[in-house]
Amino acid sequence: MAGRLDGKVALVTGGTSGIGAGAARRLAAEGARVVFTGSKAEIGEALAREIGGRFVSHRVEDAAGWPALIDTVLGEFGRLDIAFANAGTEQGDANIEQVSIETWDRLIAINQTGVMLTVQHAIRAMARNAGATGSIIINSSMNAARPLGNYVTYSTTKAAVVALAKSAAVYCGQAKYRIRVNAILPGVVETDMIRHIMQSQEDPVAVRAIYEGMAPLNRMAQVDEVAGLVAYLASDEAAFLSGAEITIDGATTAGMMGV
Repeated sequence: MAGRLDGKVALVTGGTSGIGAGAARRLAAEGARVVFTGSKAEIGEALAREIGGRFVSHRVEDAAGWPALIDTVLGEFGRLDIAFANAGTEQGDANIEQVSIETWDRLIAINQTGVMLTVQHAIRAMARNAGATGSIIINSSMNAARPLGNYVTYSTTKAAVVALAKSAAVYCGQAKYRIRVNAILPGVVETDMIRHIMQSQEDPVAVRAIYEGMAPLNRMAQVDEVAGLVAYLASDEAAFLSGAEITIDGATTAGMMGV
């Protein structure tokens, strides 16, 4: 819906690939001025040129770098209206018996502390807006509700940030801010990473069938479908929606399909 986000300024973390890049494109297409972060400078600069946005090299877990990032946003655009706390990873994760403390700490830093820092700094910036307005969206996962046995840290962090979204939403209301905070819980999304995983297997067709078969809708989500939900939550159409956890997984976690 072109123009729905006209005049708004958005920050997307982890915006150089997957859902983050899709959200940056969608928010820009709907009229927002977009700043996005990541660690892949060449890809980031190319995407910035494509969408007319601004790329800033930054890792979400870098607490010391957050004030400079927010200063960049406010210095160039004067406000912040939308924050999509998207950055996250499951790289190196394992089951509870085998996960190393180094992996646990690294994933907690990115997936949980990084989200907290995003929300904290976004609220502080949005509180400067006239009427203290804004929308913050946290990218969780369906695994917040259905944890994976072989990805204990990822599952734990994705559940934790749902609670964080709700706590922040309640706080913003109590503080008389009109800042909304919501969490989205995607299922399997057909990102470039998922395509690479499928193509690297001995039988890509069989692996695709497994991914698609997880959802009663018998397919994976497309990136722009998730980005569309982000854009809706960022818009004034969702003005009374806060503290919600919204699952977008094709009914994967809704119930059992049976034998």
